[in-house]
Amino acid sequence: MELILGSSSPYRQAQLKTLGYAFNTEAPNIDEAAQRSEAPLELVTRLAGEKARLTAQRNPSAVVIGADQVAVVGTSILGKPLTVARAIEQLSRLSGQRVDFLSAICVIEPIGRTHSHVEKTKVSFRDLETETIEQYVSLDQPLDCAGGFRSEGLGVHLVEHVESADPSAIIGLPLIALSKILRTVGIDPLRN
Repeated sequence: MELILGSSSPYRQAQLKTLGYAFNTEAPNIDEAAQRSEAPLELVTRLAGEKARLTAQRNPSAVVIGADQVAVVGTSILGKPLTVARAIEQLSRLSGQRVDFLSAICVIEPIGRTHSHVEKTKVSFRDLETETIEQYVSLDQPLDCAGGFRSEGLGVHLVEHVESADPSAIIGLPLIALSKILRTVGIDPLRN
């Protein structure tokens, strides 16, 4: 059975490779802007679903994975900063804060059945000096990561505490839930 990751994220691709999945990738290229009055959980769930549906429409015989992640601080939703200036701005907002990272997946089977899951990771950032933030952004280049933060890189130096039922979720894919879903649809690298 063909497995397609509907994402251009090199981080998510690396996660799937690490677990032994054979898959192809396809970038769904959707508008990731929040809709008016959309709550963070609704946003991340909708975006993962849209990415999966768009990819599944082009590949109806494949099992498709869509994923998305946002950072939530207070009532603000932070996505990918895309520029150095925005990454510095976002990390300045995260300084000294407890931040929720919501990582959503949506898996669509060839028969159209959909499986969804959202994993919350709570990250407590230490108080960060501007010079530390600028140096981090310069070295780690987290411009394509929610909140301007990459936990699998130098971002570890920015935090005091991480709390999650699935430590892989902070990177972009909640692999515990994803592997469970994929096993239910017949994709298991330990059995195939």
